[in-house]
Amino acid sequence: MDDVLDTEEADRHSGTAGPPAFRAAVDALRSSRLRPQVEVEPTPPPQRLAPHAYALEAVVVDGEQELADGRLVLLHDPAGHDAWRGTFRLVTLVRAELEPEMAADPLLPEVCWSWLTGALQARGLGYGEPSGTITRASSHYFGGLAERPAASQIEIRASWTPREGLGGVPDTASHLASWCDLLAQVAGLPPAGPGDASVVTLPQRRGPQSR
Repeated sequence: MDDVLDTEEADRHSGTAGPPAFRAAVDALRSSRLRPQVEVEPTPPPQRLAPHAYALEAVVVDGEQELADGRLVLLHDPAGHDAWRGTFRLVTLVRAELEPEMAADPLLPEVCWSWLTGALQARGLGYGEPSGTITRASSHYFGGLAERPAASQIEIRASWTPREGLGGVPDTASHLASWCDLLAQVAGLPPAGPGDASVVTLPQRRGPQSR
């Protein structure tokens, strides 16, 4: 019995279980080709948020240095969800370190939100019911840690409902590509292709961390 339960749990984490629409959406995520600086791999999804879930985690790298990291979760409820206004939902967390001067910019939250919506709009993706929070935090060190420079971090938590296409399946591959565009922009990388002129590029990000 334990072996059966372990297999079912592994299938749930891998996205190979669930209704056809969910499996098709997961297959599109797993087969996506992304820019090489963004390393993506599956991770166990959160439980109890939806009947079916699949999660990815990513790190933006430059050589041996990590510039930003994040997590993207695909949720699916075949019965639909009133708050989502659909049967699928994408949930994300993106983090990166900033120079303290940039973190103090009063317009930073609005700019960060424009990175997310601009990444989706630049690929012509339909979505609805977006929501999220932008958090900035600063750390100052004292005593035995006083030699460390002050550190500031930006954190984007957001969710949105991808529009469903044929067979009730959203274009998850394009949403993943847009999410990677967001990660790259937060990391301070140049765009991979023609971008949205309304999206502001992040200047003066803190030096990357060694892996």
